[in-house]
Amino acid sequence: MLDIEQIRACLPHRFPMLLVDRILEIEPGKRALGLKNVTINEDFFNGHFPAQAIMPGVLIIEAMAQVGGVLMLSVPEYRNAIPVIARIDNVRFRRPVVPGDALITEVLVSYFRNRVGKVTLEGRVEGEIVAEAEMHFMLLDPRPAETGLQEEQ
Repeated sequence: MLDIEQIRACLPHRFPMLLVDRILEIEPGKRALGLKNVTINEDFFNGHFPAQAIMPGVLIIEAMAQVGGVLMLSVPEYRNAIPVIARIDNVRFRRPVVPGDALITEVLVSYFRNRVGKVTLEGRVEGEIVAEAEMHFMLLDPRPAETGLQEEQ
């Protein structure tokens, strides 16, 4: 299990785009189970939708993808890579995700070679599938940190 500080040490995402609260189970490079507690305090609920709060589908997919990112970065040789989405296929939303829901995502690796791979994502709330997708990803090298100094010409 990984807590939020271990997740922050792994993923480059930060508030308001860090959308995974805990990793419940992990088999590095193979499988992960992650948790996103959905609360009414999320900024996106101010506009989606004020009269009936529903988590945007793109953020459900992003939350699920971040569990996949933790899974891929759990492989020691890729610990400092930047996981990015390359393609998403067969996305299905089965019911809305709303404040109070605990979105549990299971990620299974279909293949992973040469910093490129494919995972299946399945999101559940109270045991019911709410979203699913197949996602292709790439692991990029991080850019060197900028020093703020410009070269003299």
